[in-house]
Amino acid sequence: MRIRVSVLVSALLVLSILLIWYFRLTWRSGESERPTATPPGISSSATKPGTENIGTSDLAPTSVSAHNLMLRKGPSFRVYVRWLRGQMARALRNVNPSFDDPDSFFLDIKTGVLRTNVGDLNNFLNASGIPNSPLKNIKLSGNGDQITLDATLHKVVPLPIEVTGTISVAPGNLIQIHVTKLGLLKIPFKALLGGLHVSVADLFQPHGIEGIQVSGNDIVFDTGKLMPPPHIRGQLTNVRIVNPDVEEIYGDAQNEVTQVEQWRNFIRLRGGTIDFGKLTMHQVDLIMIDISNDPWFDIDLANYQEQLVNGYTRMTPQAGMQIFMPDLREIAPNKANQNISMEWLKHRNLPPPPEITSR
Repeated sequence: MRIRVSVLVSALLVLSILLIWYFRLTWRSGESERPTATPPGISSSATKPGTENIGTSDLAPTSVSAHNLMLRKGPSFRVYVRWLRGQMARALRNVNPSFDDPDSFFLDIKTGVLRTNVGDLNNFLNASGIPNSPLKNIKLSGNGDQITLDATLHKVVPLPIEVTGTISVAPGNLIQIHVTKLGLLKIPFKALLGGLHVSVADLFQPHGIEGIQVSGNDIVFDTGKLMPPPHIRGQLTNVRIVNPDVEEIYGDAQNEVTQVEQWRNFIRLRGGTIDFGKLTMHQVDLIMIDISNDPWFDIDLANYQEQLVNGYTRMTPQAGMQIFMPDLREIAPNKANQNISMEWLKHRNLPPPPEITSR
C-alpha cells in the first residue's frame, strides 16, 4: 500500500513539474510575439532606413522674404520680385532645397508682386515655350487686362495672325486669356479665307502639352508648369499688363510693398535646411544683401557662387550668416583678385592683400 502511495505522489510531482514547464514556455512564447512599444516622442517612421538622422526641423520648409529681387530662371528668363513673402518648399521629402538645383524646391508665395518682361516672354515662347505649336515669331503686347498676340500661323501656308483677348485669373491660380478677336492678316485672296477654318485650339495644339488647356475661346495657362524652374505657386489674385511687363499679384501684397519701399534690396531665408555649393545649412538663418547701386538685386542661380566669391560674409551672434553680394554684371572679368594667396595664409607677419583690406 505504501509503495502505491509513493508511486502516486511521484507521478503527481512529475505531472506538476511538466505543467509548470509547459505554461512557462507558453507565456514566454506569447511575450516574444507581443509588439514592442515605441518610446515616447519617437514615431515609428523614425527608424526607417535612410531617415535615422532626419529631424522634423530639418524637413520643415524654409521661410523666404525678398525685396527688389531679379531672379534669373535659365539663360534668358528673369522674374522681377517687387516683394515676396512665403516659403521655399521641398520638391522631394528627403532632398534638401538647393540653389544649385532649381528643380529641388518650389516658391510658395503667401503675398507678393512679381513681374516678367514681355520681351523675355516672347523669347521664351519662340525658343521652346510651347512645343508642337504651329505659332512662330510670337510677339505679345497689351495694356491692363487687354493682351494681343501677333504671330505666324503655319497651316498649309504661313499666315500672319492676330489674337486679341482679356487676361484674368482663373480658378486654381491659373491665368486665362478669353479670346475676343481672331484675325488672319494680309491674305491676298479672299477666297482663301473661306477654305481655312481656324479655331483657338489650332493655335496651340494643346493635346499632350502640360500646362495649357483650351476650351472654346478660352486659353488657360499653368505658369508653374510652363515656366522654367524654380517653380512658383501661391494664391494668385490679379494679373495684368503693366508695360513693359506682365504683373502677377499674390495675396494682399499692397500694404507690405509700401512698407518696404525704402529698404535695401535683399532676400532672407529662415528655418529648415538648404544646400548651396559644398555647404549645407541647418536651421537656416541667412540673408543676402545687395551692395550694388542698382534698382534690382540680380541673383543668377547658374552663377551665384561667383557673386559669393566677390562679396563678403558676416556671422551674426545667433550663428546666422549675412552675405553682401554684388550684381553679376558688376564683377570684373579678371579673376586674379578672387584667390587669396596661400603664402599669406602660411605667414602671419605678411600684410593682408589689397582685395581683403579694400573690403
